Amino acid sequence: QVQLGESGGGLVQAGGSLRLSCAASGPTFSRHAMGWFRQVPGKEREFVVAISWSGRNTYYENSVRGRFTISRDYAKNTVYLQMNSLKPEDTAVYYCAAQPSGDSGRYYTSTYEYSYWGQGTQVTVSS
Repeated sequence: QVQLGESGGGLVQAGGSLRLSCAASGPTFSRHAMGWFRQVPGKEREFVVAISWSGRNTYYENSVRGRFTISRDYAKNTVYLQMNSLKPEDTAVYYCAAQPSGDSGRYYTSTYEYSYWGQGTQVTVSS
């Protein structure tokens, strides 16, 4: 069983930066692929970025590629999302997700592929 907790959200001006953290509990966290998703009211939760449990492979949604960076710290059982050059359209609740995987290089991009979710952290980007 993995429990996830996001932090680091807040209010930032357009062009600014935030770093989100997702702290995970559980002895097998290192064998979980991780992902970040976001959701605005009235819309479906959408994929942002994913990373394999090895950390070797990542995949970014087009609108964030080049601005966001995902990373993971195995010693701290934490996954980070560094968000730079933020835009008002990045405003959303951001969720981290975890999925155990037998493939060290696999990542997942759909919500239904993840078994564990955090409670989310609000990111608001003002224009």
